[in-house]
Amino acid sequence: MDTITHALSGALLARLIAARIETSAALPPEGTATGRFTAPWDGRAGAPAPWQSVVVGTVAGAFPDIDIVAQAFGDIAYLTQHRGLTHSVLMLPLWALGLAWLLSKCFALTRAQPGGWKSLYVVAAASLAIHIAGDWITQFGTMLLQPLSNQRFGLGAMFIIDLSFSGLLLAGLLLASIFPRRRWPAALGLGAAVSWVGVAWGGQQEAIAVAERHAAAQGIDVQEIVVMPRPVSPFNWTITVFDGNDYHVAHVNTRRTEPLQAQAAGSWMPAFLQAFSAPYQPERLAAWTVVPRFGDAAAPGWVAQAWEHEVFGFYRWFAQTPALLLAQEAPDASGRLERCAWFRDLRFEFPGREAGPFRYGVCLPPAEASGDSGAPARVFKLEDGQRLPV
Repeated sequence: MDTITHALSGALLARLIAARIETSAALPPEGTATGRFTAPWDGRAGAPAPWQSVVVGTVAGAFPDIDIVAQAFGDIAYLTQHRGLTHSVLMLPLWALGLAWLLSKCFALTRAQPGGWKSLYVVAAASLAIHIAGDWITQFGTMLLQPLSNQRFGLGAMFIIDLSFSGLLLAGLLLASIFPRRRWPAALGLGAAVSWVGVAWGGQQEAIAVAERHAAAQGIDVQEIVVMPRPVSPFNWTITVFDGNDYHVAHVNTRRTEPLQAQAAGSWMPAFLQAFSAPYQPERLAAWTVVPRFGDAAAPGWVAQAWEHEVFGFYRWFAQTPALLLAQEAPDASGRLERCAWFRDLRFEFPGREAGPFRYGVCLPPAEASGDSGAPARVFKLEDGQRLPV
């Protein structure tokens, strides 16, 4: 999910946890022991105010995305570390401790209490957890068990930006501001957001069923089915059926019975959303295309060598639906023949965004391409049609 949505989810969860303080009392003298910490849900004097809990929830809800700094160390670092340590359930208690301690210094109430951070810890931990859950429901993959494992986990039911999901969270916060003494608006907003995830999961199961029906009708020897959530609707999906060599791909809306016309007059949907949603056809009208994983029969044999090269291990680990984009042979700076194979991940390409991100290539030096030892292979990324070193 995008960082703004994460911040909204953390704020709304904090509002659910926090209770309005019913009585006022002077702050305890600085350095005075106060016994058991006063939790946000106590609603007693000494407990953090709801607005303070919401601030903590907002910051903690957005915090895991601080791993964007990995981009400063290069593309490989970003791909291998994004949604890693900051998104780990094993590291969550430590991150919550650090955030609670740091944020406790921002409020006079918690600064005045020894161990004042304890009253913020649960909010920080819960908001970190809802961020992790918000990324887990998408398809990018989240390394929940770092540093013990780099395995990526993901429900794969939600597109990374879902305006309806974000809107439900925002509506919950607005409702909570109208009824500041009640927790039910926050519970309602979170419940609606969770229900929306359930709707998306239902759409995912429908997309898998479409893939299975197509495979059965065409006699495809199915090795793997991957369905990918798409913008605008929880029923818009890109479906891939892999037979061991080729992907059979279609863009489908699992609930649509008739095509949606872009720029249709009288539609409730804004024009730009119509343009994104129109390519997803009813199942009966779906146009299935075949995308070879490593090129067609004319693809050169060295493409497989490039894919399996040790320098490309990071991309083999990352890509869920890899496919050859281009194989080219051209002279390098010294005039010797260089062979480059470029790959894409179908997860990140959909109608309206054909030139997706995360396109990488391996260039084999002349000697290595011929099977001899030589200069090391090089990795590049393809961005806006330009070859950039990684």
